[in-house]
Amino acid sequence: MSHVSSKVTPWEARRQRPAKGKSGSKLAHESAEKHVLGTATYIDDMPEQAGTLFAAVGKSTIAHGKILSLDLTAVCNAPGVVDVITLDDIPGEKDIGPVFKGDPIFADGVVEFHGQALFAVLAESFEQAKRAVLLAQVSYEEHPALLTIKEALQQNAFVRPAHSMQKGDAASAITAAPIQMSGELYVKGQEHFYLEGQISYALPAEDGGIKLYCSSQHPTEVQKLVSEVLDLPINHVQVEVRRMGGGFGGKETQAAQWGCIASVFARRQNRPVKMRLDRQDDMVLTGKRHDFYNRYQLGIDENGKILGADIELAGFCGYSPDLSDAIVDRAMFHVDNAYDLNNARVIGHRCKTNTVSNTAYRGFGGPQGMIFAEAMLDDIARKVGKDPLDVRKANFYRDGGSTHYGQPVEDFFLPELVEQLEQDCDYRARRAAITEFNRTNRWKKRGLALTPVRFGISFTIQFLNQAGALVHIYTDGSIHLNHGGTEMGQGLFTKVAQVVAHEFDLDIDMIQASATATDKVPNTSPTAASSGSDLNGKAAQNACQILKSRLVQFAQQHYQVNAGDVRFINNHVVIGADENSAQWISFADFVTLAYQNRVSLSTTGYYATPKIHYNRDTASGRPFFYFAFGACCAEVEIDTLTGEYKVLRADILHDVGRSLNPAIDIGQIEGGFIQGMGWLTTEELLWDDKGRLQSNSAATYKIPTSVDIPAHFNVQLFDRANAEDTIYNSKAVGEPPFMHGIAVWCALRDAVASVADYTISPPLDTPATPERVLNAVMFCQQESKA
Repeated sequence: MSHVSSKVTPWEARRQRPAKGKSGSKLAHESAEKHVLGTATYIDDMPEQAGTLFAAVGKSTIAHGKILSLDLTAVCNAPGVVDVITLDDIPGEKDIGPVFKGDPIFADGVVEFHGQALFAVLAESFEQAKRAVLLAQVSYEEHPALLTIKEALQQNAFVRPAHSMQKGDAASAITAAPIQMSGELYVKGQEHFYLEGQISYALPAEDGGIKLYCSSQHPTEVQKLVSEVLDLPINHVQVEVRRMGGGFGGKETQAAQWGCIASVFARRQNRPVKMRLDRQDDMVLTGKRHDFYNRYQLGIDENGKILGADIELAGFCGYSPDLSDAIVDRAMFHVDNAYDLNNARVIGHRCKTNTVSNTAYRGFGGPQGMIFAEAMLDDIARKVGKDPLDVRKANFYRDGGSTHYGQPVEDFFLPELVEQLEQDCDYRARRAAITEFNRTNRWKKRGLALTPVRFGISFTIQFLNQAGALVHIYTDGSIHLNHGGTEMGQGLFTKVAQVVAHEFDLDIDMIQASATATDKVPNTSPTAASSGSDLNGKAAQNACQILKSRLVQFAQQHYQVNAGDVRFINNHVVIGADENSAQWISFADFVTLAYQNRVSLSTTGYYATPKIHYNRDTASGRPFFYFAFGACCAEVEIDTLTGEYKVLRADILHDVGRSLNPAIDIGQIEGGFIQGMGWLTTEELLWDDKGRLQSNSAATYKIPTSVDIPAHFNVQLFDRANAEDTIYNSKAVGEPPFMHGIAVWCALRDAVASVADYTISPPLDTPATPERVLNAVMFCQQESKA
């Protein structure tokens, strides 16, 4: 075949310039144009096959109680209804708990939260299914419901046992310290509010199998659970994910239930089945970020240096374990943030409540621990009368130390990064100006805070730190890439494609990444823990290196040259040691020649993160391969009469190592900051005293919008190579920027504290709504008069 696609730039033209779009380049997201034009295909955009049916679930109307009877006669007889299933109709495993049991597909005789799925209906249309579920006749024996963390603690209601970490003798250090302090903070959760809700489309396959299109961050887990629910071998189930309209952790475990229900129906009816949750059902039926109730006791010296800390964290887990064990662990790992607690005891509780089971969310417990660290440092600063930034700097870790879980402190350059941001954003001059502004303005007050981020990168469950990739080279020089990571808008497909382009020194348009699919790369880890690029980039690099080794070995034999005389440059393979006489062969011609000489042009790659380990019995180890650093300086202005406020400015300096794609990384930092700010300011989850979610729609749950972006918003990358052997010495960027939003909360506290001349550390639980800010202002006013 001699035809060359018109979409391919002539190879001779490519030779005249460096290859485009390699790793390190500022490159647009691979689907950016399709996103803008609306042509990117999500599951609900896919053409529906003939005979497609639609599923919906019937929900409980109480928070806790025994199901006495479930009469579905009227449901079955409703217009358009084709099938109805309950737990008894599940052919295989009925409990789809991702790590620990406790998550039945439908309530198993007992209702555990208001809105829990009791049954599912299959109908000719989505509207018919939604109307039919309302016709169920259910009677209950209602039981008291646990709805708060404090109730759970009082009744010793936990989904998993407590865990503790210890370094030194915290109790003795606190007692012996010149100053003792105590405090608490309630941190509310957060709704994922992804643009695309939970959705699965199940197609019957041969031999009783299922092909499932699913909006999931963890296709392998969905595959495994569907196979168990259907009582099939795993190889009878294929799960495919081309893209998600956002995930943020909400589709790590909680996409599985809807995929399983769709698959059960598809198998029973031998027809395609779509299971889509509308926004309100999605908010009621799926878990959120965990609330945390945190308490501390500290011993400090007169300069605000922490000598001992006793910290208790309690997570609002909901009715089942889900991922709460690891989430509370990560909160415990990060409750020090960037600070040496010296002698420390940290204990974490996993509180059971009769609410939806909470789950992964960007940061995975880390934010709930880190905000408490910043709250403590602010409290210390007010106690000893110092600038909070100076107290933070005095408590920073130093290289050679160790954390409260035994990980050595290495390559800790955060003080340098903070110093740079402090200078770049004119922190000292602005602090003086704000202090003067607050002295001369009675009703308006401004606040300033510069807070650091130190976030550990790796799954804390060791076996998840692995990835695979599949790379094919075709004879026209184009490359097909597949890996185990999923694309949820974060640019993972773009970055890994850039890795492949970099390895072969090819233009990025020669690399095509295809949908994540369990029949291409098996046994994959979830795209979570900020590990997508680290793991899948390395796996793809490994596959490329294997292929390059084959090609170089072929060239050695074919051209009778040394390995060092074979080079990949500017979309070509260059043969020969002498630059003037070397032979330039287009990549397409070279791989065609290799194919004609029976060289395999396809391989898999694999990567497993080294060094990491954690012994839960001794609460010690190295759970993180490395740490990502950053800092944010935020300035706010509050109205002391109403509690209303605005964010005036934010400056961020963030460490991504050697960036794989600066444009995408800066976008992730900007988005993470805004999402973190929303968590701590406007987004409030509310349940009533019956356990019903009140903030269950866009009308009652307020996410940040474009008008909430600070008028002055500056983001820069701190350009320093990762000391660890990550992909091109880059660092993860997904979760760490989320914690920059903490600076806004600290700045709000700073503004409120100015009401009492910075002598009082005001109570300000999150989210810091105008009502809470106003209450904090009034607290400071009263205390300063006392």
